[in-house]
Amino acid sequence: MGEQILAGRSIVITRPVGQAESLCSALAALGAEPLRFPLLTIVPVHDTAALEAMARRLGEFSLAFFVSPNAVNLGLDALLRGGAWPAGLAVATVGKGSEAALAARGFRQVIAPASGFDSESVLALPAFQAPEVAGKRVLILRGDGGRDLLGDTLRARGAEVEYLTCYHRRGPVDDPAPLLERARSGRLDALTLTSSEGLDYLQAMPGGDALLGVPVFVPHPRIGERARQAGFARVSITAAGDSGLIDGLIAHFSARNHNTYPG
Repeated sequence: MGEQILAGRSIVITRPVGQAESLCSALAALGAEPLRFPLLTIVPVHDTAALEAMARRLGEFSLAFFVSPNAVNLGLDALLRGGAWPAGLAVATVGKGSEAALAARGFRQVIAPASGFDSESVLALPAFQAPEVAGKRVLILRGDGGRDLLGDTLRARGAEVEYLTCYHRRGPVDDPAPLLERARSGRLDALTLTSSEGLDYLQAMPGGDALLGVPVFVPHPRIGERARQAGFARVSITAAGDSGLIDGLIAHFSARNHNTYPG
């Protein structure tokens, strides 16, 4: 990893503040210029009544599922003010970032897929099958909105499901003008997109079509399809996580350097 294989490449990182540092550091170590432009802004819940009420009810649930590192950190900050985590409440999540966030908070036994980073991967786990969840109460901790596939499927399998909003998601707050100017002048080499919702905000951005010619790297086919529908001409689907995005970027630019990559 010490080789400057991405030297001189300007790569836009669109993850929220607090979730981009590891990827930016890894890209910088490879010689790239990481450009932070968060497409999602994470805002804590201001009315904490629902969180406080849930803190008193945690013992009613058999399984708690955290959808993201933000759900872990902001959810636990509120729920643990009233006491310790119930001993009988199993914890589940998806994604290495969320697993790391739970480990940092002291959770050692976390149910999570070893591969795959979406609701479909979670629903394939033995702990989420109908014989395991039927008649049990499941708490899903998340931001406002999002996909309902997990909750809907668990209900169909006989579980009682409740959602708890731990944070709000908003659009970008940074001025996009410098980023768009770099795109217009051909000084952006790649754009990473890790959220379909973030892509929606990008589409709504005045002048955002200046980015459509920049190669896009996404860690999930669903986001890739959305990027193509948005008009991006060059979309690469990578493996999940930081390592997947980095490997995809390296493969792309190595191919270009050897004149084997079209365009």
